[in-house]
Amino acid sequence: MSDAEHSNVVLIEDRLWVVTEPTGMPAYDFAFEDFFACRHPFRRPEAIRAVARMGAASDYAQRYEACKSQGVELIHAPAEYDRTSLLPHWYPLIEDLTPRSRWWLDRRPSAAEIGREFRWPVFLKGARQTSRHQKSLSVATSAAEYDRVMAGWDADPILCWQGLVCREYVDLRKVGVSSDQTLPTAFEFRSFWWRGQCVGIGPYWKGVSYAMTPAERAAALAIAGEAARRLAVTFLVVDVAQTAAGAWTVIECNDGQDSGYAGVAPMPMWRKILDVEAGAA
Repeated sequence: MSDAEHSNVVLIEDRLWVVTEPTGMPAYDFAFEDFFACRHPFRRPEAIRAVARMGAASDYAQRYEACKSQGVELIHAPAEYDRTSLLPHWYPLIEDLTPRSRWWLDRRPSAAEIGREFRWPVFLKGARQTSRHQKSLSVATSAAEYDRVMAGWDADPILCWQGLVCREYVDLRKVGVSSDQTLPTAFEFRSFWWRGQCVGIGPYWKGVSYAMTPAERAAALAIAGEAARRLAVTFLVVDVAQTAAGAWTVIECNDGQDSGYAGVAPMPMWRKILDVEAGAA
């Protein structure tokens, strides 16, 4: 049975259709019925357009078609989802806003190939994501360490199936004290964008307290907003961070349907989305 067949289709304040399914993750789940006027119409229009909040999609195209067969068209077609979620799709659109990257989707490059294009250290990630921010699987300081990292990738269930992306290592402004096992906690923020408008921004990392000044917030929103403008989708997440030198850079983009809230309060965020929808009606 597909996830679309046992999900919950809800109409929020007669403005926004959402397809939900609990994931058991507090950073992702949100009980819309506790905060908004919601309806679960027994009869609904033959075709509706909805936001999915059902957890990350291992195969979005399959989820999209499954929902469509139930009369629910998700806000992003598969090509748009790829543009929000896969670095090889979003990077060419914002190349000047994010660290220099190169990818190999069908093979693993040698350490010599990496060394010819980048200076050590380098940042390594899957075409879609890292594996739980593990430093040992994300940073290589030399050719020998690169070979060790790749051996670890083969045993990692999140990375073993992904194409490899190599990114220029950028020294970011640090906050708090990080474990030797995880990537350093940086001055990084997650922003949500709905129809090109920012509907929420907050700290990316949990367990450490940090906040932006008004000037920093304006700079962060400027670069994230430019990324959102270029990607041109309905619901986008843009993660941005400040470098040690004080500049701002895009860390990655993600589909808003898949993303956890991080330090963004979900209730005000969805309130803003509903307000945008009211203005668009």
